Amino acid sequence: MEEEKTLKKMAEAFKELANTINQCPDGEEARLELGPFSRACSLVSPLFRCLGIAFKFAELDYVAKVNDLVEASTSISVLPVMVDGDIEADCVRRGGSHTRNLLRVKRGIDMVKVLFEHIISSEGNSLKDPASKAYAQVFAPYHGWAIRKAVAAGMYALPTKAQLLNKLNEDETSARIQMQNYITSATPVVKYIDQLFISRELGIDW
Repeated sequence: MEEEKTLKKMAEAFKELANTINQCPDGEEARLELGPFSRACSLVSPLFRCLGIAFKFAELDYVAKVNDLVEASTSISVLPVMVDGDIEADCVRRGGSHTRNLLRVKRGIDMVKVLFEHIISSEGNSLKDPASKAYAQVFAPYHGWAIRKAVAAGMYALPTKAQLLNKLNEDETSARIQMQNYITSATPVVKYIDQLFISRELGIDW
């Protein structure tokens, strides 16, 4: 099955990215390659799909922007070069720019990380509380009223935790391990991307 072990593939791909970042000497900016980064991000897409209609908008938006980065990786080697290229072209905040898309993709990675943190720490079979908290924390500040209302309505159609694990071919124990692995590895990746923006005075709240 193509999506056989989505969580494991996600966790392993992000571990490689985290290793690249963590091996960089202090004070130096890691030259994270766009190819492996965009491929790792594409492995997160099936998870959004498993969450159903509440995150349909996030899935469509995320997939489109990851695809842009995958395409960009054929001609751009590393993330810092991509961002600097958009700065030089004065198109950082323009719709469709690689840098704008990177910021949106980062939020998708972060949302899944926060979702996993809440799933691990919560009791019971409902995903409504973990998903609502993750959405409120990561996406809601950047969404208009109409999207927020649609997401709130969609929360009632979320799968249960058991249904999600079933879709992902995981049991409770294996899922917990892989979710924690993803959290551990995604954390430095999110921080690295934030720093790419902050160090260039681009800001991250737009």
